[in-house]
Amino acid sequence: MSQAAEVTDSQWESTVLQSETPVFVDFWAEWCAPCRAMGPYVDKLAGDYDGQLKVVKINTQDNPEVPAKYGITAIPTFLLIKGGEVVKQMVGSQPYDELKKVVDAHL
Repeated sequence: MSQAAEVTDSQWESTVLQSETPVFVDFWAEWCAPCRAMGPYVDKLAGDYDGQLKVVKINTQDNPEVPAKYGITAIPTFLLIKGGEVVKQMVGSQPYDELKKVVDAHL
């Protein structure tokens, strides 16, 4: 079971945009091998930053509205959202240290 919370199109505003803590979002799909490979890193972020950072995953296949709104055309894509605004976007597989560096810069 993932430590990152699943979020849907209908939960996006309340869970992500209205969050008082920064939110790390993983845009993924079940059929995407690089997305599955990044799963343990996303879970590790959720554990390492528990209480400081909200980590969520949104399945792009089941929830097309949010990815379309943010122009997500490739997965995995990661957004760091703070105060309802995107402060960083990363596309493709990333080393864990790079994910941490981005998060640390915005906490």
